[in-house]
Amino acid sequence: RLILLLFHKQAIIKIYQYLAYIWLALPPDNSIIIHTNIIYMKMRILTIVLMLFGMHYLGAQNEARLLRFPAIHGEKVVFTYAGDLYEVALKGGIARKLTSDMNGYELFARFSPDGKSIAFTGQYDGNTEVFLIPSEGGIPKRLTYTATLGRDDISDRMGPNNVVMTWKNNDEIIYRSRKQAFNSFKGQLFEVNKTGGMSQELPLPAGGWCSYSSDGKKMAFNRVFREFRTWKYYKGGMADDVWVYDFDTKETVNITNNDNQNIFPMWHGDKIYFLSDRDRTMNLFVFDIKTNQTQKLTNYTLFDIKFPSLGNESIIYENGGYLYNYKLSDGSITKIDVLIQNDLATGRDEIKDASKLINSWALSPDGKRVAFGARGDVFTVPATTGITRNLTMSSGVHDRNVEWSPDGKYISYISDRTGEDEIYIQNQNGLEAAIQLTDNSKTYKYNPIWSPDSKKLLWSDKMGDLNVLDIATKKVTVAGNSESWEIRDYSWSPDSRWIAYTKPQSFTVNRIYLFDTQTGESNPVTDTWYNASDPTWDNNGKYLFFTSERDFNPIYSNTEWNHAYQDM
Repeated sequence: RLILLLFHKQAIIKIYQYLAYIWLALPPDNSIIIHTNIIYMKMRILTIVLMLFGMHYLGAQNEARLLRFPAIHGEKVVFTYAGDLYEVALKGGIARKLTSDMNGYELFARFSPDGKSIAFTGQYDGNTEVFLIPSEGGIPKRLTYTATLGRDDISDRMGPNNVVMTWKNNDEIIYRSRKQAFNSFKGQLFEVNKTGGMSQELPLPAGGWCSYSSDGKKMAFNRVFREFRTWKYYKGGMADDVWVYDFDTKETVNITNNDNQNIFPMWHGDKIYFLSDRDRTMNLFVFDIKTNQTQKLTNYTLFDIKFPSLGNESIIYENGGYLYNYKLSDGSITKIDVLIQNDLATGRDEIKDASKLINSWALSPDGKRVAFGARGDVFTVPATTGITRNLTMSSGVHDRNVEWSPDGKYISYISDRTGEDEIYIQNQNGLEAAIQLTDNSKTYKYNPIWSPDSKKLLWSDKMGDLNVLDIATKKVTVAGNSESWEIRDYSWSPDSRWIAYTKPQSFTVNRIYLFDTQTGESNPVTDTWYNASDPTWDNNGKYLFFTSERDFNPIYSNTEWNHAYQDM
């Protein structure tokens, strides 16, 4: 209706008459005679421009992000979005959906060299297995059958199982599996025919991302697979290098020999492309086989390059949730604009049972109500009968870690409504606005707890600080700090003067300290011979109870390759 109205001659004159001076550089003075037809024509042009701008804006709003695990063949790109596979032209455009499994994920797509087939990792039957579809789409064919021993969680910190790596030729698919590994840190490379059948293990003790030379006689590969670990700048024993294995001579050569991560080798002619974070951000590098020289090709500083895929003329990759095309001939980089126009049913508004998603709770001092943090909001619920109150009603905000003040007046919680974690308190009756107590947060906060006199709040943060907040003045005092790990155990004495907390002294030993809020002094009360934690006061504040490991019966742990203690 608005557009039709704007195109009506008289309506345009009425609406835009006082805006005409912007267009004509004239003041809005009634004494100035404005030519009606000129105004009409110009306003109509302006309206058309605004309409086109609006259409462009709406189109831009539909551009998809969080596009994962891309693969390329010729002018086609396949990627994962919202757990399904999509295809889009290399130049961008509207993506076409290839898979639609509602109960699992499809990811790690790889085109066959002839471009006729796509192998990928899927979860159609519960397990995470290798599947095959025609590149134009079709019914998925399952190629592997694995007893995965509970290793089908996509969020596993060592990555999913049975990950499609590459194609050996038009018939053989290479994938990484942990089906023969004694723990999830290790995995081997296997090949399976596109028609199915038994898989064959490659003659390597372990393997990760890999790529064959053009003649198939050599393979560039990683020994480790840790792309799903969240540690950045890792330089430990599992930091990966790119190795080249000769199938004829059985020789293996390290071509990177760098203490940073060097991953995703991609063999193209006489060059091997790979990713490395040797400059703090994961960028694209190339190793020249003839000269043994390595060159950096991209210079990203904000987001890492992730999950690249090699084509005949390009490498495509993720960066910041978008897809980019790196042209091998001249090094130019082009963003691939992708539009998704499916119904995306999971994005619809729906009714959710918040009681299934409670992350924190606190009982009121009189026992008549309970506060809950659930689905990003703060609720109070009657113990017997009454109404449920949503105190925050904050869409798009994560409110968490609720605590009821001992005097029963306020509920404290952490919220990221400003974009950072800050601490708030709100009257428990829900009739008053929340009060923000902290400002300019720079890190993640943990579990604020009230002092018994309801005058202070105590919390720790990701920086290793233990902080005391005065409610009246909003002054924050650092009560303790650990450089080894976060301080996660702390408690108030009944008189609100003392704070007992567990300070990590190293990665194996914790020590209990006492902080005096009157003097500002902090002193240890346990020694460094034994691990101590969970300090708790008696009701009179005379005794401090804690747990300690003082009896040793170590066994070897297969989880983290260290000692675990059964009797303590």
